[in-house]
Amino acid sequence: MKEINKKIPKCIGIIMDGNRRWAKMRGLTSYKGHSAGCKKLKEFISWSNVIGVKNIVTYAFSTENWKRSDIEIEYLFKIFKKFILEEFDFLKKENVKVRCIGQIDKFSKDLQDGIKNLERKTEKNDGVNVYLALSYGGRAEILHAVSELLEKSKKDDVKIIESEFAKYLWTKDMSDPDLIIRTGGEMRLSNFLLWQSAYSELFFTNTHWPDFSEEEFLKIISDFQRREKRFGK
Repeated sequence: MKEINKKIPKCIGIIMDGNRRWAKMRGLTSYKGHSAGCKKLKEFISWSNVIGVKNIVTYAFSTENWKRSDIEIEYLFKIFKKFILEEFDFLKKENVKVRCIGQIDKFSKDLQDGIKNLERKTEKNDGVNVYLALSYGGRAEILHAVSELLEKSKKDDVKIIESEFAKYLWTKDMSDPDLIIRTGGEMRLSNFLLWQSAYSELFFTNTHWPDFSEEEFLKIISDFQRREKRFGK
């Protein structure tokens, strides 16, 4: 990979779409597609680390994904467990700090314990921070933050301003994404980082996530570097 010396996004959001369609085109099961998607995420983490991205937030499982078939949800959980339990060597090599955000309490106790263990084992790593959005939805996050803020306001005098509200989001420790990439051909955010994406640069590609390449990633970074945020000025 060529070194990139221009401005690098501090935080990238990634909507990893197209795993099932990628598998179907090849006559494979959905599980194979999601497994290929997990492998691609590891590659994406490595690419981001090389160019100096400090935060990645991945849309791994949305609040709407609970509506999928039981067998596909089982596939996804199997992959989550595999990543959480078996990828420590990779995460150590890449110096990755993992955080999980979303409705974590909805998962089984063993998966919750695995998540806590992985967060604990990687907490001292100081490379790229990877936020796995699990049972995550932007609307659910905002409602959760409002509920927490209202509860606190009953006890303390809380001034409701943007900076205070942001402290109650699941992403409170993460910088807002400078850019969001969605693969798979759809051109919408699908309830991903609704509050945080107010000034994000958006990139959509028809490439299915398992086929997303380092070359295409660097092209997006190059395009991002040519854009200029004006913030209404």
